[in-house]
Formats: sequence, C-alpha cells, structure tokens
Amino acid sequence: MSKSIAETFDLIATLQDRGEDFCLVTIVRTADATSAKAGAKAVVTSDGILHGYIGGSCVTSAVKRVALEVLQAGDPKLIRVKPKEDVLEQVDVDGVDLYKSSCPSGGTADVFLEPMRYRSRLLICGLSPVALTLEKLGVAMGYETMIVSPDTEAGEHLPANLQSKVHSTFDFSGLTLHERDAIVVATQGTRDREALKAALTSQAGYVGMVGSVKKITTLMKQIETDVSSAQKARFCGPAGLRIGAIEPEEIALSILGEIVDRKRSAVRTCQLTDAVSR
Repeated sequence: MSKSIAETFDLIATLQDRGEDFCLVTIVRTADATSAKAGAKAVVTSDGILHGYIGGSCVTSAVKRVALEVLQAGDPKLIRVKPKEDVLEQVDVDGVDLYKSSCPSGGTADVFLEPMRYRSRLLICGLSPVALTLEKLGVAMGYETMIVSPDTEAGEHLPANLQSKVHSTFDFSGLTLHERDAIVVATQGTRDREALKAALTSQAGYVGMVGSVKKITTLMKQIETDVSSAQKARFCGPAGLRIGAIEPEEIALSILGEIVDRKRSAVRTCQLTDAVSR
C-alpha cells in the first residue's frame, strides 16, 4: 500500500469518527499516459477540498465538481475524463458521462465516485413501551440508535435485550448531531418537559414527541421562551404519521414512517393535530 493511499484510509477513519460526509474517489481504469494509475484513491470533503492523489488538475478539477454533486444526491457515479478533442458528446458510447481534459499527455481516466454519508442517529428519550419498541425498529432499519435515560431512571430498569447505547442525561451538548438525525421524546410522564426542551434545542433535524395534543401544547407553552421559532418549526407532535395507531408497535411504526418521510421528501413543518395519542 502506498503512503498516499494509507493516508487516505487514515483520513476516512477520522471523518467517520467525526460523523462527517465525504466522497471516496477511486481511479478504476486508465488509458495512454496518465500520472495516476488504477487503484489510486482520494477523498473529497464537503467543503470541496480533494485529499490524496489521483492525478493532475486535468482530472481533479472535474472530480471535485462531480464529487460535490454526488455527495448532495447520495448516489455513486462513474465518470470518464478524456482529452477535449475526443469529447464530442456528453455521454460515451458505453453510457459513461464524459468530461474534458486539457492535459497535453492525452490520457483517459475512468473515475468512480462514491458518497460516504454517516449513518443517521435516532435518539429515543425514555423507557416507555413505545420507546423500547422504537429502539428495536430503529436498529432493524439501520439507524445508530441510542436510548436517552437519566441516571435516576437507568441502571437496573434497563431491559436485558437492549441493543443500543444508553445516554444517561438529557444534555446533548456532548453529542454531534446533524440535520439527518432524529430525536423522539417518548418519556410519557417521566421528565417530559426536560426531555422536550433538550430535544428542541439540539441540532437534530427531526424532533417528535409521543403524547396527546393537550399535553404537548401545555409543555410547549411552558418552554416557549427557551425555544426559537426555527426550532419549533421542525417539531412534530404528536409524532407519527396519521395511521390510526393505538398499540406501542403501531405508534413506533408510524413515527419511523414519519422520519423516513421527512428524510425522503422536502422539509415540511409538522403541526399539532387533533389526534389524541401518537
């Protein structure tokens, strides 16, 4: 393994530990004279900076531009960088998108760009039946799930089959949360206000709460001076799609459905409804 590739792998590990998105770039094929050969790897971070070596500016200028597009879309892409005089169409005969190179060497490089987006977190506040069911479903769907339960509620009361880490306080300042992360308040009578305030003032993109409209409205009024309008705008309460859910399993399913809907669709505001429980 070359020093450049080893450094690239080290950077990948660091970015993953930080929970940062990046695009992994690999040269998969070259033809004629190119400075980088098949197997060369690099990383393009979300700020558009390329780390590693995959050739000169003839290749890297196109790669950096496409890498940001790939990172935004979330889908991998294969591109081909060819001498400009050989690029007559936007797509080559085999369906690969073409990009022009002005390098005098005249080489061609096939480049695979793969978005590496961190695994979304699902923080579940409380140990209620809905919370524990949601934890199981979240794990099954691939979320990095975490049960949030204060010290006074944790310990011996934690179920033996819990698959997630436990965060023992409603203080989320030590956690790196992002737009694609979600927090569900399912405390259902145990330190509800504290949990709701902490969730709303976090950086998570989705915040939902299990409870009746009356209860949630009362809690929101109690903390309204501590929460900004922007923070309130992303709140879903009662949490969950309106599917007539009653049982804990149904409520948990409706909440995950809403989280997926928010993730896949344009951001929308969730308002209080007349549902009595979610």
